[in-house]
Amino acid sequence: SSPHLVQVRERIRINGQPISKDLFNKYFWLVYNRLEETKDPAHASMPAYFRFLTIMAFHVFLQEKVDLAVVEVGIGGTYDCTNIIRAPVVCGVSSLGIDHTSILGDTMEKIAWQKGGIFKPSVPAFTVAQPERPLEVLRERAQERKCPLYLCPELDDFEEGCRPLELGLAGAHQRSNAALALQLARTWLQRRGCQGVGELKEVPPSTELLGRPVPLAPAFRLTDAMIQGLRDTEWLGRTQVLSHGPVTWYLDGAHTTSSIQACVRWFRQAALNQDKPHDGSEVRVLLFNATGDRDTAALLKLLVPCHFDYAVFCPNFTEVSVANNADQQNFNVTLENALTRCLENQRTWTRLLEEKVGQDPWLPSPLRVGGLLQPAPARGSLLLVPPAPRPLNSPALVFPCLAQALRWVAQGRDPHLAAPAASGAHPHPAASSGAVLLREAAAVRVLVTGSLHLVGGALRLLVPALSQ
Repeated sequence: SSPHLVQVRERIRINGQPISKDLFNKYFWLVYNRLEETKDPAHASMPAYFRFLTIMAFHVFLQEKVDLAVVEVGIGGTYDCTNIIRAPVVCGVSSLGIDHTSILGDTMEKIAWQKGGIFKPSVPAFTVAQPERPLEVLRERAQERKCPLYLCPELDDFEEGCRPLELGLAGAHQRSNAALALQLARTWLQRRGCQGVGELKEVPPSTELLGRPVPLAPAFRLTDAMIQGLRDTEWLGRTQVLSHGPVTWYLDGAHTTSSIQACVRWFRQAALNQDKPHDGSEVRVLLFNATGDRDTAALLKLLVPCHFDYAVFCPNFTEVSVANNADQQNFNVTLENALTRCLENQRTWTRLLEEKVGQDPWLPSPLRVGGLLQPAPARGSLLLVPPAPRPLNSPALVFPCLAQALRWVAQGRDPHLAAPAASGAHPHPAASSGAVLLREAAAVRVLVTGSLHLVGGALRLLVPALSQ
């Protein structure tokens, strides 16, 4: 799976656990040296990062003799390097969203075409409810490749006659993922000859898929192991809640419009519907960053209704210097480029709030912005805030790294984080007054979203054990 959140070893797991450092080291050098020895002298290059790790993962699975390998594509499907598997047991396509448009195309139909590239002749494939046109594209791709494609029934259909299923992952969108997982698991179990997991109604070879709805796979009676599997599923960085004293962190690696919408629904249910503390105030903070070719303004607009008191933007770097942290390093982005993007996000957020003035009673009026954003002369740190006098509601602050952003938000109240620098390090009034409110609030609720890499960096700092 990709990307990793804290350590690269997360990408290659056996029995749910990242492979050990010793095993990773052993297989990395074995694969690296073999490729180095056998590469074409005329084109003397090694596979790129993701391709190398894909080759290594296949090698690990073969050498460790796993019974079953679950392989998630990197980007798209058709041209992804994971798509060299000629005869998988089963294929699945989850809910489609607009992402990686520079590679996959800028419409859902183009993206569906890319995803359908993993379909294989006579290998059953499953998908979940999709918009009409993208579903037609998936159906056409299945027909081209002589692949039997089925639509997953809703999770409700599995619950008839039994108690509601508990999912370990929060959020309504996880119900379609669970339904897809059940169909993939059933297909594998059926291949293994297991009984009592429901028979699939095969579509006769003569039946034309074109012009017909994708046939619905039947629901089936779930085994106790399946029910337990859905309940016990954990996936770090997705709808994850960390309660650290008065500071509660809500982490979700959403980075598309559809996933941000799902994130907002989850956050509102998990955090905003909670009663405000009786003994004091509640402060809500957004910590956001986005990468790649994503439409950041569209993502931020979806987050405005959450009524954050502060919006904090920072790059995905855990520290300003990442020299000693290779797992978190991104060689495609410089700190300067990342900070420039954060400043753009800050301006966008400010503009979105100004547009809301007069529409939402919780926003004071007027909101005035003065000139360009200037770095505040801080001792050894960088804090960027709008220079004009601002109301306290939703000021936007930019920090140069995650560590500084998290420390400012936590104000020494999270035992896993050191206290921020001494007073005076953030001389700007918005940062100083915010620090006071954060220190005095009975509850601080922080949503970290917009990038899986951002969430991974936050987890590295908030849960040090993940780095071991």
